[in-house]
Amino acid sequence: MKKTLLISIFFSHLICFLPSQNQTEISNTLLESLVSDEHVIGAAGSYSVDGKILWEHAVGFANKDEKSLFTLDTEVRTASIAKSMTAVAVMQLLEKGLIDINLPIDHYIPEFVQKSNTKITTKHLLSHTSGIDGYKNSREAENKTNYASLVEAYNVFKDRKLRFEPGTEFHYTSYGYVVLGLLIEKVSGISFEEYMQKHVWQKADMQNTGIEKNNSKNEKTSNLYHKYRKGKIKDADINNLSNRIPAGGFYSTVSDLIKFGNALLENTLISKETFDLMREHHSLEKNNNGYGFGFYLYGQQPNEGVIIGHNGAQTGASSQLFIIPSLKTVIAVVSNTSGSGREVSTVAGKLIDISQKEN
Repeated sequence: MKKTLLISIFFSHLICFLPSQNQTEISNTLLESLVSDEHVIGAAGSYSVDGKILWEHAVGFANKDEKSLFTLDTEVRTASIAKSMTAVAVMQLLEKGLIDINLPIDHYIPEFVQKSNTKITTKHLLSHTSGIDGYKNSREAENKTNYASLVEAYNVFKDRKLRFEPGTEFHYTSYGYVVLGLLIEKVSGISFEEYMQKHVWQKADMQNTGIEKNNSKNEKTSNLYHKYRKGKIKDADINNLSNRIPAGGFYSTVSDLIKFGNALLENTLISKETFDLMREHHSLEKNNNGYGFGFYLYGQQPNEGVIIGHNGAQTGASSQLFIIPSLKTVIAVVSNTSGSGREVSTVAGKLIDISQKEN
């Protein structure tokens, strides 16, 4: 997501309403505009303050042809919001003394290829400063191959040249988070999926979150749609997410994303000190909206990081998660339509203001 868009969402486009207006109705109308303005086929939104859900709503269809409604329990792709969850898992290992984020990553993953003079560390991977490149082409971005393990996914890019010397620049890449998934497996001694289920999703009571598998689909899973440049929404050409699971291979619901945010605010997953560390500016970017560990730090300096979170944009998904620690507020908007990230994030940004008027 471009910085100019982020800045406009949080500081120029926040809306104010008359006290007489019903905040629930305003929130409903705002979310419903995503469907009525033909940006998405289906969507759900929610916000909580002090751990209490003050508003939640769903609109549109999970399957338009079958007229099945999009509900609060509809499972959608989280896309890159998965990075926030994976980063939390890594920080749990740090809290347990099982890793040092400043040590070279091959200290924990012997198979990891280190080609530069400066060795890639866990900190570099968390903050997208490792130099590992992104998808080579559209074929990798819209992957059709099923990789049976994270090692197989890693083998796709392990021999490629780095974009820059580790620690010198910022470059957003999902492949760096694939390596973090391997780190979790090596250090914990269990599969990445088992670790996430036991130590993140279960602890946060996220009962409808997991790893997408192409050979299985349950009745709560939404169809995937894509909005093309001319505005036409069609069924998306389904891709395989096994080449990026720790970075963008999860499914979830709007309710579970709210639970994830609250579990962080309530220190259920990690301590306050560790959460504070994740919210520091680690991305080397000198301008606004930097990156911490698994989270964007939204806003203009010196208020950068007052709002943290992550957007999710991939085939069949445009979503946004915001966490405002000082206000103990969590906001999530999810949809089943790619190509509408700007509109979804703008709605979520406007809900920031509404959530505080509701409280």
